[in-house]
Amino acid sequence: MNYSENSKDFFQLVYQVCREIPYGRATSYGTIAKYLGSGRSSRMVGWAMNNAHQQNPPVPAHRVVNRNGQLTGKMHFANPMEMETLLKMEGITVEKDQITNFKKVFWDPSIELDLEA
Repeated sequence: MNYSENSKDFFQLVYQVCREIPYGRATSYGTIAKYLGSGRSSRMVGWAMNNAHQQNPPVPAHRVVNRNGQLTGKMHFANPMEMETLLKMEGITVEKDQITNFKKVFWDPSIELDLEA
């Protein structure tokens, strides 16, 4: 896939936001897109997550799921169970490829990052 320079810049912004997601918390593609001012670009955030494994410093892509807490990106990990395993290691409950306590662990950068500023 050929990405424009704007896409690459957007991807870097996505990675910066993802690196801020605290241990034991998770967010959604759409929430990140909205925070970056591109509310209709959740798929673009997903594409960025597909490439996240090659980034340095590392991007905790396992903490980004769909709006319902489903592990829709799991097939982009080296092992399809890796995403679930990493979330469980952080104390996040996952059943049938979905975070069961998603509302509890949900992290919204538009609230959390503004509080830190």
